[in-house]
Amino acid sequence: MKQPYLAKLWVLLLFTLLGFTAVAQAQTGSVSGRVLDEKNTGIPGATVLVAGTTLGVSSDVDGNFRIANIPAGPQTIVLTFVGYNEVRRPVTIVAGQNVAVSAALSVNATELGEAVVIGYGTQRKQDVTGAITTVNAKDFVQGQVTNPEQLIQGKVAGVQITTDGGAPGAGTTIRIRGGSSLNANNNPLIVIDGVPVDTPSGTGNFAVAGVSNPLSLINPNDIETYTVLKDASATAIYGSRASNGVILITTKKGSMGDKLTVNLVSNTSLAARYNSVAVLTPDEFRATVQAVAPQQVALLGTGNTDWQKQIFRNAMSYDNNVSLTGAVGKLPFRASIGNLEQQGILITNRLIRNSGSLSLNPILLDNHLRINANVKGTWVDNNFADAGAIGSALAFDPTQNVFSDNADYANYFQYLQGNGTPQQNVPTNPVATLMLQRNRSTVKRSIGNVQLDYKLHFLPDLHANVNLGYDVTRTTGTNLVDARSAGTYFNNPLDPTNTTARGGSYNYYSQQRNNKLLEAYLNYTKQLSETSRLELLAGYSYQDFVTTAPAYASYLGDATTVRTLAPNNPFRTQYTILSYYGRANLTLNNRYIFTGTLRNDASSRFSPDNRNALFPAASFAWRIKEENFLKDNTAFSDLKFRVGYGITGQQDVVAAAGSDYPYIQRFQQNVPTAQYQLGGVYYTPYSPLGYNSNLKWEQTSTYNAGLDFGFFDNRLTLSADAYYRKTTDLLAVIPIPGLVNFTNRLVSNVGSLENKGIELNLNGNAIQSERINWTVNANATYNVNRILSLGPQAADFQGIENTGIAGGTGTNIGNYRVGSPSSAFYVYQQAYGANGKPVDGVYVDTNADGKIDSNDRRIFQQSAPKVLLGFGSNVSYDRLSLAFSLRANLGNYVYNNVNANLGNYQGIVGQTTFAANVVRDANYTGFVNSSQARYSSDYYIQNASFLRMDNVTLGYNAGKVLNGKGSLRLSAAVQNVFVATKYTGLDPEIPNGVDNNVYPRPRTYTFGLNLSI
Repeated sequence: MKQPYLAKLWVLLLFTLLGFTAVAQAQTGSVSGRVLDEKNTGIPGATVLVAGTTLGVSSDVDGNFRIANIPAGPQTIVLTFVGYNEVRRPVTIVAGQNVAVSAALSVNATELGEAVVIGYGTQRKQDVTGAITTVNAKDFVQGQVTNPEQLIQGKVAGVQITTDGGAPGAGTTIRIRGGSSLNANNNPLIVIDGVPVDTPSGTGNFAVAGVSNPLSLINPNDIETYTVLKDASATAIYGSRASNGVILITTKKGSMGDKLTVNLVSNTSLAARYNSVAVLTPDEFRATVQAVAPQQVALLGTGNTDWQKQIFRNAMSYDNNVSLTGAVGKLPFRASIGNLEQQGILITNRLIRNSGSLSLNPILLDNHLRINANVKGTWVDNNFADAGAIGSALAFDPTQNVFSDNADYANYFQYLQGNGTPQQNVPTNPVATLMLQRNRSTVKRSIGNVQLDYKLHFLPDLHANVNLGYDVTRTTGTNLVDARSAGTYFNNPLDPTNTTARGGSYNYYSQQRNNKLLEAYLNYTKQLSETSRLELLAGYSYQDFVTTAPAYASYLGDATTVRTLAPNNPFRTQYTILSYYGRANLTLNNRYIFTGTLRNDASSRFSPDNRNALFPAASFAWRIKEENFLKDNTAFSDLKFRVGYGITGQQDVVAAAGSDYPYIQRFQQNVPTAQYQLGGVYYTPYSPLGYNSNLKWEQTSTYNAGLDFGFFDNRLTLSADAYYRKTTDLLAVIPIPGLVNFTNRLVSNVGSLENKGIELNLNGNAIQSERINWTVNANATYNVNRILSLGPQAADFQGIENTGIAGGTGTNIGNYRVGSPSSAFYVYQQAYGANGKPVDGVYVDTNADGKIDSNDRRIFQQSAPKVLLGFGSNVSYDRLSLAFSLRANLGNYVYNNVNANLGNYQGIVGQTTFAANVVRDANYTGFVNSSQARYSSDYYIQNASFLRMDNVTLGYNAGKVLNGKGSLRLSAAVQNVFVATKYTGLDPEIPNGVDNNVYPRPRTYTFGLNLSI
């Protein structure tokens, strides 16, 4: 039965709704206008709100905006943009009419860095709940910087950056809040413009071939900001690779409204060796030989050679970079090219880097689609120098000459037998070692991505983001040792009758690394009110790493005769990470901020049973300054309390397992010489490798509490953090019973360790006036590291030895032991005589069992510093500026392996065909004993605390040049100005705590100019 009254009711309701809508519209109006900067250029993406309501929009690409359906009557329009002062404009809304409101925002110097880069996006600084530190380009370390991580050395609390020496592009060890693992990777995850880059921790084919430091392939001049994520609430969004912290690098880009600008940065540098190892001079050596072994005097020569002086030089560097920044229509861009040619102070050492970058950042579709396209490319040519020559220069007889008249060995002096062939097991001429070797590589690397951020037209609060990225490296290299090299004379050819091809070596290698990235996420941001805000993020990530390296034959030095054959199978390895992640941020009343993060990671490095892991985090911040009882307080301009907890993971087991497949049973083809004959056929067998099918994630739980203070309108800011980190299921290489798994050590999940500490970070504008400005920054870190457990062990378990040294046979100087730091030394206690000098070969019976053996070794000191300090200052007066930076490590010790090897007379009294030089410490101790125990004496563990002035830079702003079309700044800088320390070795800053053959860090003098047109 039809119900005609229902149709009439629907019609009545429709007209009623239309009537209400018409009335509502008749009682509302609109506001439109433009948001401008101090140059009257439109600001895209500025926030425009109607105070007290949820009505608001973002300005378009030209800074224009329009807000409709605003209730009639008095209203306040609030215009804000990160880094600018807020503007509030009272207006009266007239029903059915539009009101024009435009405003020019002024720069807020104290909040210019308000936008903080975080994982997958940015966040207002006031809403940050985790331990995050940002360093901008104006605060970077100045002078000749080759590796990008050196830009923030000593600038961030809790971050220790140590280069492996003074070679161009030398490797770097980065530690954030101490190491969280024993044998797995301890370096942080590094993300460049949204692409997690390939910085492998392994060796051999697992490392980036042909380069000491993969980060040296990135031009520091292209970097705009560093953001360091330190606690789990900040890093957990990266889950499986975040246990050691995350470093987010943002490169320079153009922006809308920029005028076309050409910038030239040119630096010319001179690097010089400023100290040397204290070995005996020729005359001192002659006197010592006469005193301790007069029968060896006949072995001495007639020369007077400073071998360290012979292998080192003053080195020049030329670093030139040109960039073009601006906007073509609505297309902001930046393009740059760079060229660095850097000599090392070790002769034959050189690095040449050519780089280019391009970024495009258009905003399309009426400000709804933002595109960030970045591509960076680098071509590096390396000429490596054999660092073993440094040790040879210390030990080689200073009474011998560099050259001889023997052309068979390229006229370099060598120790020869009676038949004219080189002696075996003798020092080799260090100059010959360097000059008769050519070790070169060419490495090409490109990192790029396209990131699309689309603001949905029908729901502007929801953004869809897709990020496609890559990181690819191509390497080729050759290492040629001349056939005339005495050190390789006995690389005999397969044909013994071929006397012309007698030695040397020639090796060729290549490698391809491919890192592919696909990420997609949705980001919903809702301004709940003028003071409350909600942000939700959910995403997916896929990243795949593939490394391949062909197998090549090896040759003698004449490059024609095959010496050995490489295995037939080329090298190939791959691992993949699949992830789902989410984050929620809620800000209430601009006072209470809640953040929750969850990530699910799956890594192909673990078996399907252990492949997935969840990494949660939660944090809270209270902006105390916004409370009524402090809002009008003039003592504080900011006061915020933060607390957080989270779990992060570790899946980079290559450093420990030497494989991307540690849970799979694998076999390795033997070398061709290990063949077996069956009948008349020779077979090359395969050998089984160790594996652990139960291997799983290493996990780190972190607790963090912090306070952020601001004084004097934030001209002085202070952040203080206290943290506790506990790592469980440690990935460690542990001893196992013999004949098990075909190895005596296996990577396993055992035990736990902890790091706990305090961080302080201070930044201040001490003076701020028209003519004088002075800014300072200081940071301090105190960290305690301790191993809590190493799993079930026997009662007499003495820990796991680690950290090999030169000298003895298989000697290790470190030990992982419960209750001790992971960087602890493991030594005998040296006995001393009545004169205060150590007694040769005598040690303390620490366990009082009446004998000296390995059970008397003890845990003693640690190589990791307990305290890190950093201080920087930048003062300018009119056109002059002076900046410097200082760093200090306290509580760290170094094993002086140079003294342990050369601090005794064995090289003199224990030889019959040559005499080796010694360090001056040998004349102090008079040691002759060369027992294994001596290498483990605590006498060689030295206090290596230091204060280093990294840089002093004097700058002059020359003002307008080129008829007012450009501006010029000149600078002069000195790097590695001084080091104050009690350590008696060459340099107290040693990454692993063992000082042996370390490439000296030079003192560098740089003249630079910066021209903008």
